[in-house]
Amino acid sequence: MADPTRESAFDLLKTVLEKHRPLEEALDALPAQQPRDRAAAHRLAAGVLRRMGTLDAVLEPYLRREPPDPVRNVLRIGAAGLLFLETPGHAAVATAVALARTRGLAPFAGLVNAVLRKVAAAGPAALADLDSPRLDTPSWLWSAWGQAARAIATAHQTEAPLDLTLKPGVALPEGGTLLPTGSARFPAGTRVADIPGFETGALWVQDAAAALPACLLDAQPGERVADLCAAPGGKTGQLAAAGASVTAVERDPERAARLAANLRHWGLHADVIIADATAWTPAAPFDAVLLDAPCSATGTIRRHPDVARLKRPRDVESLIKTQDALLAAAASMLRPGGRLIYAVCSLQPEEGAPRIAEAVRTGRLRDDPFRPGELAALPEALTPEGFLRTHPGLWPDRGGMDGFFAARLIRV
Repeated sequence: MADPTRESAFDLLKTVLEKHRPLEEALDALPAQQPRDRAAAHRLAAGVLRRMGTLDAVLEPYLRREPPDPVRNVLRIGAAGLLFLETPGHAAVATAVALARTRGLAPFAGLVNAVLRKVAAAGPAALADLDSPRLDTPSWLWSAWGQAARAIATAHQTEAPLDLTLKPGVALPEGGTLLPTGSARFPAGTRVADIPGFETGALWVQDAAAALPACLLDAQPGERVADLCAAPGGKTGQLAAAGASVTAVERDPERAARLAANLRHWGLHADVIIADATAWTPAAPFDAVLLDAPCSATGTIRRHPDVARLKRPRDVESLIKTQDALLAAAASMLRPGGRLIYAVCSLQPEEGAPRIAEAVRTGRLRDDPFRPGELAALPEALTPEGFLRTHPGLWPDRGGMDGFFAARLIRV
């Protein structure tokens, strides 16, 4: 009963957990498959990564000793099928045993069979006494998220919905819901290629929270605006659609090419510059700059559950230096009185307010807090300091959103 979906999911988990590579990179490295088969393998691997702590806690009573990592991954895949994917018990066990054999783990096939039969017998009751949100969240992240940790971790347990940004004048596609912030939302698992307007460039994938920084920049027609660290281009597209004259700066040539291709597909224009924003100097100052800085990306864990398994506290420490350097560079690109939006898709406090305080301390920028009217559609995301702070626990009745921090600064 070899199952190509589970075999591919096993390979994805191996790349993430043993080789410490991102899940999307692992997906790109898979052999050619039908799109639906790739999507199924991705969802299975992502589901295991999302609920890994809970799966390990369920398996633990049935393991006398620690199995090799590949065997544990087989067991996780089997247990995920039994507990979260509604796979019939006999099928989940049989495909896991077959997976062990096809992946060179035949000596452990008996162990896999015995353990998963016990999990199948226990059924959902195996989850009853577990604190799953806590188990599925690495300790350093739980501690950093403070009082919001449980709400965030609970939101991480389910797959995120599909959010889209619509070009101005484009009607809401059938099956979508228009969110108060203007994004279109579709149920989790929706294939974007099936949505009318995607193939013609009338819309693009962008989480509702990710669309907010460009909205808050409030680019006006004819303004000269820079989008730094711009790929894959969702925010560049928003700025261009608003009528601004946009320069998109991206360091990585491949990502810049993807950005340019996306803009062509959407029928929008921006000048794409391949350069390190910390070393690039524009010909003339900009009216506004949007800096979506490189960050730990912990705000995207519900969409990219591998982030929780790959990131470490030391990664945040090194990213802070880059963020400060980019803020300084962005300040130098602005005309006096020009505005800067700093944003990160991070839930880590160090990547937010302290970076604004450091930027203000240099004397080139001053803080310009967001006002309640600017976030009338999402008042709970406005902090007492006037920053934007979203997290997956917001809008639980609508499906949540990614974690973002954003602030506005003015060139002195």
